Amino acid sequence: MTALPASIPLSHCRLLYTTESQLPKVECLQALVSKHKLSLSINVELITTKLNQKSREQLSADTTQPILLLDDKNKLSLLSGGLSVAPEWDKLQRRVVSAGRKTELLLQAAKVGVDSHVVDATAGFGHDSLILASTGAQVTMLEQQPLMALLLLAEQQRMSTQPNWQKLMARLHIINTDALSYFASCQNSVTLDSSTVETTHAFVNKIVEVVYLDPMFPENSYQDSKTGKGAKVGKHMQALHYLASAPSLVQEQQLLQGAQALVRSKVNGNSNASDDISINGDSDNTKQQGRVIVKRPQHAPLFAHQPPDDSWHNAAVRFDGYFS
Repeated sequence: MTALPASIPLSHCRLLYTTESQLPKVECLQALVSKHKLSLSINVELITTKLNQKSREQLSADTTQPILLLDDKNKLSLLSGGLSVAPEWDKLQRRVVSAGRKTELLLQAAKVGVDSHVVDATAGFGHDSLILASTGAQVTMLEQQPLMALLLLAEQQRMSTQPNWQKLMARLHIINTDALSYFASCQNSVTLDSSTVETTHAFVNKIVEVVYLDPMFPENSYQDSKTGKGAKVGKHMQALHYLASAPSLVQEQQLLQGAQALVRSKVNGNSNASDDISINGDSDNTKQQGRVIVKRPQHAPLFAHQPPDDSWHNAAVRFDGYFS
């Protein structure tokens, strides 16, 4: 499984930091780019202006390149349209600790547990991957955009320094690749590229119970076509719209077909309880169908125009399940 198709061009971005004392962190970020062979060229700059809202908006207006900000607390964020957005996984701690099928529609749909293997094929900021991994499942996170992959890797590294997050972080495996290439590589048993061996070698021959898809979709998908009402697009989604576009119908069909080909049936075993913050104890001993779970706004059209086998929803979002 290659980390990046050779045809993907180098992406350029600016990395802004605020004090000389941050140089070791800057070097650490550059090491992550090198280690994971991210197709990313970083122009590092020291800025002396105060990072208030006005200056962030001015920085956004003055450049055509994406901007990464390293603030005075060494938190890495993406500057998009004057807004600083970051994974900020620590802010999800309460949700991760309490995650279970009674509170999380995603877990009702995915039905994963300890020792399950999930592929989050569209990782984004990684929030849903955290919820999936809270069950004790191993989660392979695919992120096509090298800029987003760096944000995820930096956040995983940051959170791994906190003792009560370490076991959860160890269950996340981040790969900078597109979903279709990954699906094809798994199906064809292609030898791993050296850039992904360290994070994925344990899962090459492992059965995948669930593939999770949360693709980009047109912004008007959030609204009811009849009433014009719908959920407001959050700043994280706004940032993703800046970096990526919605898939075409043909691409949706390819994604769904590739994901369905990857999943297989497996008997999920029970496991011992854990003392880390995340395992919620919702695993069961029933035979688990391989399934593809697709996240959509409640009023969005069917993915790939294909009706699901089942669906779970609330007022804002739905999870469509395709079983195999």
